[in-house]
This record gives sequence, structure tokens and C-alpha cells, in this order.
Amino acid sequence: MIPQANPKASYLAHREAIDAGIRRVLESGWFLVGQELAAFEKEFAEYVGCAHGVGVASGTDAIELALRGVGVGTGDIVFTVSHTAVATVAGIERAGATPVLVDIDAESYTMDPASLDQAIQALGARSSAVAGTPRAVLPVHLYGHPADLGAIAEIAQRHQLVLIEDCAQAHGAMLDGRRLGAFGLASAFSFYPTKNLGAIGDGGLVVTSSEAVAERLRMLREYGWRERYVSDIPGVNSRLDEIQAAILRAKLPHLDADNARRRAIAALYDRSLTAGHLTKPVTRRDRTHVFHQYVVRSASRDELRDYLKAHGVGTLVHYPVPVHLQPAYRDRLPRVVPLQATERAAREVVSLPMFPELPPHDVATVIERLNTWPGLSVAR
Repeated sequence: MIPQANPKASYLAHREAIDAGIRRVLESGWFLVGQELAAFEKEFAEYVGCAHGVGVASGTDAIELALRGVGVGTGDIVFTVSHTAVATVAGIERAGATPVLVDIDAESYTMDPASLDQAIQALGARSSAVAGTPRAVLPVHLYGHPADLGAIAEIAQRHQLVLIEDCAQAHGAMLDGRRLGAFGLASAFSFYPTKNLGAIGDGGLVVTSSEAVAERLRMLREYGWRERYVSDIPGVNSRLDEIQAAILRAKLPHLDADNARRRAIAALYDRSLTAGHLTKPVTRRDRTHVFHQYVVRSASRDELRDYLKAHGVGTLVHYPVPVHLQPAYRDRLPRVVPLQATERAAREVVSLPMFPELPPHDVATVIERLNTWPGLSVAR
């Protein structure tokens, strides 16, 4: 079976440097908030183009603490999308805020600025029953494609909303020559093992160019300490450990090359997938897609997945149920705008095998299987 993702292949590709980093930590005897973390925070922040990086325990924690770090909390409203990992919404709620979900652009799968503007105006109407004060916008750079930050930032500025980026799937992606993560007041990254820059376990990080936000983040991640054992503010325990930091340091120098390989595989898919029943991904002008996922659409998605599985090709669906339709959220999150593009995408999207170490013969097999699928439905 050709896997859809393969984090073990990433380890094997960088085994020598990863093993050396792990040994370095074990031999140092210092396992939390030490030199490896400090070095990785600095290196990753510089890579993104920000002044500060603050490592935390997961991407979900990164979203929560990024919001809390800029002052978002109880009684506040955060606008985000429903076509995303649940972690985005979970992080907002853990910060004490209320998520208001907006629709996506049908081609890029990222936040639709028009839907965002519509949602903000709906909340400003006297008839709105949604309690809270709009405070932040949290676009998700889904699948590695940059959201339309130019339009989103203009809307946020006009309504005095803080811009926070969810970059969990977009390590190294660029918009107008700048790396994602450098646009928001704070931006959240995940290092889940399958990410473009993945740890061997959970991990996350927040980048910011604000000294005040960075200082607050460092306090929040460790019980609110400014001085050890003295909590100045309520905080949590969310630390990126030294072993994971060392692993990520070993892999960071290879991130651009790995992303280039992802783009090369995507280009091959683009050129070679001829079946008319598929809608292929689009990369918008002035944006550098890093293809965390290569996502196609089909009105016969489930039949296509069954066919590929029977012929040795693994796939996944990111994501089969929009957040607003999931049991934990469907009866309590406010509904202020239609989410039609979101709901349709959830019925049709499928992620093909995509990771830098994917062998050329496996790419060829995926293409052959897709081009010979007997399904005739066309995604509209």
C-alpha cells in the first residue's frame, strides 16, 4: 500500500542528524527549557522573518496561547473557518473566546474575505444575538496554500481586529515574497509528525515580532512565571521539550528542499492527472504553496477512495465533517453566514499521497490508478 503520509520516511531521511541531536540532549542531562529550545526558537523565528519564537507543547496550545498572548479571552469573538482541523476552534475556546465561523473560497480552501466581511457586519447588526466583542481574525493556511492575507488584513484593520495566523500546515509557504507567520501579530505553528516540519511527537511554536507579546507568551507557557515558582498571571504547562527541539533543529535546514520536492510531486500530479472527474488544486498568483496536502475533488469521492484502496493507494480526507456540523459544536456555535462552500468541500475533497520521500514509481502508480478509474462523475 502506498501511504498517504509517511513520517518514518522523514526520520530515515535525516536519521544521522536527528540521532545526533537526541544524543546531545540525553548527554547534556537538561531536558526542558534549555539550550536546544532557545536555539530552535531563534532559528525558526529567523526563518519565518519574526523577532521571537516561543516553543509550546502542541499546535493547539500554540493557537490558544497566541490568542491569550495578544489579550484575547473571555467575552471576545474570534473569526475563523469551519473547514479546518478541530484544533483551530478548540484553541479559540480554550482561550475563553467564542469562535464565529465563516466560509471558504472554493478554490483555495482558505478564508473567504467576503464571507468574513459579511460575518462582521452581521454581528454589528442590532438583531444579532451573538454575545461578545469581536477581537481577532484567525485565517488558516490550509493544505499549505496561503490565505488571502491582503484582503483579510484590510478587513481586520478596518474593524480594529487583531490578525493571528494558523500556520499549522504552511511551514515555509510565502505570500508576496514573505513567509507566512510574519503577517500576524502572532502566528501559530504545529510540529505534528506529518507536518512539513514535523517532530517525533507533538510540538508547537508561536512567532511574533512584538517583545511584549513574546514575554507574555513565555510566561503563559510555564504557569505564568516571570520568576521561577512565582506566577504573575494564570498560565499553563505547555513546553516544547529539548529532544523535540533538537529533532526540529536537525530537520529545519532541509525544510526548503523538502518543500521543493513536494512542489515537484504536485507539478507532476498537475501535468499528468487527465481524468475529467477530478478537480485539481489551484495556486493563486504571488503565493508559494508548500503542498502539505495535494487535494483533489470528486463528486464520487467515497467511490474513488474505495477504488484507490483496492489498488494499493492510500488516501485521507482533510476534513470529512466541518466543525460546525460536528456533534460537539453543531448545537452551540453561532451561525451568522452561510457555509455552503465549506459543506460542499467536505463532501468532495480527498488528499492524495504527498510527502517529500514519496518514490517516483509510487507517484507514477498513483497517477495511473487515478487516470484509469472508471468513475464518470464530475465535481462541479
